[in-house]
Order: sequence, then C-alpha cells, then structure tokens
Amino acid sequence: MAVRLPRPHRFDLCAALAGLLGGLLLWGVGLAARPAGEPIVLLEGRWPILLPLAVTAGCEAMRRTLPRTALLVGWAALTVDTVTQGNLVTVLMFTDLVYAAVVYGPPPTARRVPWISGLLTVAGTIVPVAVWRVPEALLIGVIIGLVALMPALTGWIVRNHRDAAEAARLRAEQTALLAEMDRAQAVTSERARMARELHDMVANHLSAIAIHSTAALSLDDPKTSREALSVIRENSVEGLSEMRRLIGILRDSSGDTEPVAAPTLDGLGALVAGARTNGLDVTLDAAHGTVPAPVELAAYRIVQESLTNALKHASPGRVTVALAQRDGSLTVTVTSPFGDRDGPRAPGSGAGLVGMRERVALLGGTFEAGPVRDPDSADGKIWTVRATLPVSEGDRE
Repeated sequence: MAVRLPRPHRFDLCAALAGLLGGLLLWGVGLAARPAGEPIVLLEGRWPILLPLAVTAGCEAMRRTLPRTALLVGWAALTVDTVTQGNLVTVLMFTDLVYAAVVYGPPPTARRVPWISGLLTVAGTIVPVAVWRVPEALLIGVIIGLVALMPALTGWIVRNHRDAAEAARLRAEQTALLAEMDRAQAVTSERARMARELHDMVANHLSAIAIHSTAALSLDDPKTSREALSVIRENSVEGLSEMRRLIGILRDSSGDTEPVAAPTLDGLGALVAGARTNGLDVTLDAAHGTVPAPVELAAYRIVQESLTNALKHASPGRVTVALAQRDGSLTVTVTSPFGDRDGPRAPGSGAGLVGMRERVALLGGTFEAGPVRDPDSADGKIWTVRATLPVSEGDRE
C-alpha cells in the first residue's frame, strides 16, 4: 500500500522556490562561499554546489509538514555543501529548517534541537581551539552558533509564545462555555421558579371555580347556583390579586408596579378560611416559631397546593394541616381522605407534586406524598403530604 506524503504548505513551496532561484543566481554569477584552494574543499568546481542546494530547497518545501525529516536531510545536505565551494543560500535555508523543526515539530523534537545545537556550538568552540591553539578557531563555534543555535532558540521562543496564546484561547473558550452553561442553568431555574409560583398562586382559585361552576351547571337550584357564583366571584377576585402579585415579582422595582410582599405563615388562617369557603372541612394546628423567609414561603405554598389537591381529588371528610418545629426543622403535614370523589372534579396534571418536591429539594429537606393506611378512615387510607424543611443555614448546606 502506497504511503501518501502530506501536501506541502503554499508558503513553504514559495520559500523553497525562492531559495532555489536565489541559490542559482549566486551560482550563476560565480559567488561561492569558499575559494577553490581551501583545504576543506574536497569537491572543487561549480557543479557539486547544485546538489546540496537542490536537496535543501526540497527540504524547505517540507519544513511544516515533515519538519524533523526535513531537518535531518538538510543536515546531510549542509555537510555535503561544507566540502564543496558552498552556497550562502543553502546555509540560510538550513537555518530556517532548524527554526521550523522547533516551531512545527513534535514536542520532543522542539526540546532536543536547542540542546543539541547548544552542545555542537560548545564543542565547535572548545575542540578547534584545543587542537589548533589559535584565536581564529573560535570562529567555528561562532558560525555553528549562528547557523544552528540562534535559529533553534528563536524557534523555541516563538513556540512558547504560540503555545501560551493557544492556552489562553482555550481558557477563554472554556470560560465562555461555562458562562453560557451558567446562564442556561439560571434561565432554567428561573423558569421553573416562575412555573411553581404561577401554579401555586392560580391553581387553587381556578380549581374552586371549575368545581363550583360545574355544580352550578349540573344542579337546577337557584340557591345552590347563587352560592356557587359567590364562591366563583370570590376566587376570581383572589386569583386576579395573585396574578397582580406575580406581575409585581416579575417587574423591575423601577417599573410602574412594585413587587408585593411574599405570603407568610401568618396567612395560613386566611388560606384555611378560603378552603372552608370552597367546601373543605379543614383544621389547622400551627406550632412554630420564627423561620427564614424561604422556608416560610415554601411551607405556605406546600399547604396551599395540598389544599388545592384536596379540593380537586379528596373524598368528603376532614382535612388536617399541622406545622411543627423541632430539632432545627419545620415539618409540614397535610392529610385528606383518600378515595373516589363524588360530584364534580377538576382535572389535575401532576405539576403540583413536582413543584412541592422541587421547593423542598432546593432547601435541602425531605418530601413524601402518597396514601397511608389509617384504620379510622372510611376507606382505610388517607392521603398524606409531609415535608421537612431545615430552618438553619447549617442544615441547608
């Protein structure tokens, strides 16, 4: 199976072509790096110069796609160029191969090339001076440093800056992604909170309206119809007031509607009285002290939704509401008769139980809802809603 080489970069092809043409220009006018009589020149004449020039130009075309291979082949070509009269362009292209190997090569190559270049520079400085004992021998180390070490160090600096810029870009993208996730989570949480508030504030009144309007339509009794219409009007007015309160919550305080204070546990008496008006037999036992505002609002909403569910689904019988504060928590318990309801019913969607469970979870409490055996009940079961809400910061963490 044939192995396809990576396609050279357009800039590298242009650089290779420019180097080849520049080297041919110097070769054509007879400008060589060394005269023919020097001892190091083993291949005299003009034609041997072209071989390392062409090979180095070919390596220049692979400086980005195969940087390590290009450097090794270019090193061999430079060695051959050293024993000829030489071409300055061949040396310049080799310095670019060293630079490209550090910038575009794999991390191990980028680390090794500067070290190897430094060792060759030191060796090229010490060994000739030790052998020939003349100051001119230092020029060999200087030339090696200019041809190998300086391009390697330049490439190392450029690579570090490029890696730092890439790391900063990745951090910026991660920060933007986390910010977007936080924004989406905040929007989702706010939508869930608005859904709970809307359901808890309106469902109770609309359920009463649906039940009493159905009763008024199904019974041909003027007195019953009048009583039902009275309840419908009362719940409509209260529902409108709750909707205005929700609009006040959603509006900015600088708008034309100021937010209304959230309901508190002191309003449970009025809430139970409204449930009795709607036809429920409710008893209230509230024994609690001062609790934080979020716990107070959650407890109020749980009682409100439980009474709404009792109005929609419970069979005739007594509904009990009990609040007790002990051991750093507030326990809310609402029980109602469990069984088939006679007469008109309002449809349920199950969102009430979900909302109550979410409210309790946000405060770090526990929630239970379901039928429980009760020998004193006509059906042997009662529907029980029990929520335990921590009232101290330590319990909610």
